[in-house]
Amino acid sequence: MRRTRASLAVIATALLATSCSAGAGSTGSAPAGASAKETSPLTAALGTEKESAGPAPAVPGARPGGTVNVYNSVEFRHLDPQKVYAGAAYNASLLWGRQLTQYQVVDGKAKLVGDLATDTGTPADGGRTWTYRLKDGVAWEDGKPITSQDVKYGIERTFGKGYEVGPPYWPQWLTGEASYEAARAKYAGPQAGDLAAIETPDERTVVFHFPQPQADVPYMAAQSSSSPVRRDKDTGTDYDRLPFATGPYRIVEHVQNTRMVLERNPGWKAATDPIRNQYPDRFVFTYGKETLNINQEILAGRDGGADATTASDTLSPELYQTADTDPKARELVVTGRQGAFVTQLVVNNERVPDVQVRKALHLAYPRQQARQVQGGSRTGELATTLSSPALIDWQKYDLYPARPEGDPEAAKAELAKAKQAPGSLTYGYKNTPNGQRVAQVLVDGFAKAGITVVPKPIDPKAYLDEVHRADSPYDLFEETSSVDWPTPSTLIPFSFDGRADGDLNLARYRNPAVDREIDRINQIGEPRAKAKELYALEQTVMKDVPVLPFAYPTVNQLRGANVGGAFVHPIYGTVGLSWLYLKS
Repeated sequence: MRRTRASLAVIATALLATSCSAGAGSTGSAPAGASAKETSPLTAALGTEKESAGPAPAVPGARPGGTVNVYNSVEFRHLDPQKVYAGAAYNASLLWGRQLTQYQVVDGKAKLVGDLATDTGTPADGGRTWTYRLKDGVAWEDGKPITSQDVKYGIERTFGKGYEVGPPYWPQWLTGEASYEAARAKYAGPQAGDLAAIETPDERTVVFHFPQPQADVPYMAAQSSSSPVRRDKDTGTDYDRLPFATGPYRIVEHVQNTRMVLERNPGWKAATDPIRNQYPDRFVFTYGKETLNINQEILAGRDGGADATTASDTLSPELYQTADTDPKARELVVTGRQGAFVTQLVVNNERVPDVQVRKALHLAYPRQQARQVQGGSRTGELATTLSSPALIDWQKYDLYPARPEGDPEAAKAELAKAKQAPGSLTYGYKNTPNGQRVAQVLVDGFAKAGITVVPKPIDPKAYLDEVHRADSPYDLFEETSSVDWPTPSTLIPFSFDGRADGDLNLARYRNPAVDREIDRINQIGEPRAKAKELYALEQTVMKDVPVLPFAYPTVNQLRGANVGGAFVHPIYGTVGLSWLYLKS
């Protein structure tokens, strides 16, 4: 989320109440017979070749036609598939983009199936070789067939300059290097020539060769960075504005930060797609309004609000009481129990190098108050771990038990052990009413422990870029992120590897012993044995308190009264757009 860091990042850096988090349960309509009240915990088992065939399961009661409006205060950071790395953008891009594999949602459960590929992949050589076969009939928006060379070219782009903002897996896995920079030193993208690690023996076959065993390739193949790109349609930086479509819709208009219009893609064939539906005639994305105004329009059904939902903006805290007391309003809230996301207060370890200071921050952190000003317990459960309870074989722990309201005296005791007083700390926050409330809570809470926090507002449109900067001036900022699939293999190795750049290792955490352990664990081929070692390493990392766990968040979004099929996607954590329809 990063979606799916990203993993399902994803990666979604945001305040809790506007996060792009994944949900494990939902209210509202759900696809293919799913319960309207709650979906099952994230599992994402691998589907069969038969389950990978299209078409997608029909949404009960769905009808074709009309225009669905999608509102959001800010636009997606990227549309170029090799740059997309946030849950809401992953979710939206399903409308116009396809990958080798993807998550099919049936009865509220996510199952990984072949998307462009006939299945989830065939391993050989102990997981060092993976082969995919493209389906017959998959095509671009102009009707030309999608080829294995298009898939190869798209993945080769992940090595190019400017693509370090996307997932690092393909470059690192295909070269065997631990960092994106080292991988790029071996191969700098398609402009540098052919990448021998990817073979295309014919128009429909793609073969990946890895120096080390890779058990999670089927999950990686679902990432947006696994999307094909046709070389003759690669417009460079403008591809971030107008990618060429393979999904059920194509982008026909896009004024960045203002408006984007999608229409039916004539090149898409439902019979090849087990994931997506194509009910509305159009989707119109509108950006720039305040979140509260968006929510009020949807609740009132005015100015197109009855036919609308949001891309990632969540229910404003100012409207929680309305949603709780007004039956009609309550019916329009789409709620998803958090899937694999965790919200954290990130500490810049380079600027705050003393572990005693970080431990003091952890103990003084007024988590309960911060949650309360964002809506209380409905926004999520307070967290104690770096990983989410949604992961397979998850292990609960609480290394440094802290009072939910903060413990100033315990924090002062830790500060007394510090080699150097922290001085004032800069807190970067999204300049929204919600962000302002949280900032004031943190300033007041940390002050009780003798820690001075200076709040610095950031334009919501620039927030992600600002806090991800290599020279980020912030000591503290809030981030909501997820592993990229429901195992711990994309958490510690990519978020806390000291060799990773700051756009991945946001805490700037450096521990050579942890880096060496990551390298050792990466050689383990059996998934559950690997997970056990990674959970142990997670606690080693947490001993250094590189970040302050805050919450396992819950998503609360709105859908208009005329919108059907709305549910929180169990992987991508926002309302699933590919299943929506208009009731009339």
